[in-house]
Amino acid sequence: MTLKVLNDIFAVCKLSASTKIPFESPYIFWAKTDEEISLVCPESVRPSECTEYESGWKAFRIEGVLDFSLIGIIAKISTILAENRVGIFVVSTFNTDYVLIKSEQFAVAMDALKGAGYKVAE
Repeated sequence: MTLKVLNDIFAVCKLSASTKIPFESPYIFWAKTDEEISLVCPESVRPSECTEYESGWKAFRIEGVLDFSLIGIIAKISTILAENRVGIFVVSTFNTDYVLIKSEQFAVAMDALKGAGYKVAE
């Protein structure tokens, strides 16, 4: 399985209902529930009106389109990273999954995943 490293540094944000979301960015992950509105976006386009945010996340994408019948992809990755004391934030789309890791832990994460047989495309 190939993991594609994304070049952006991301922010994980909590928004108010009136915040303008920068949908023109190549990467925007937006979610709304009955309790909150969340946004993951490149730090360069982070809305200034965020009620809370955490910056400094790097990310990789699992390459290819993942069939919904596949089981355990994130479980395997998260187990490898947990064994190396690396925390993650995961976003799933229709096609694939994205794993965000704090920038200061990213090299450790990549080394651990490469050691477990994952190919990393940078």
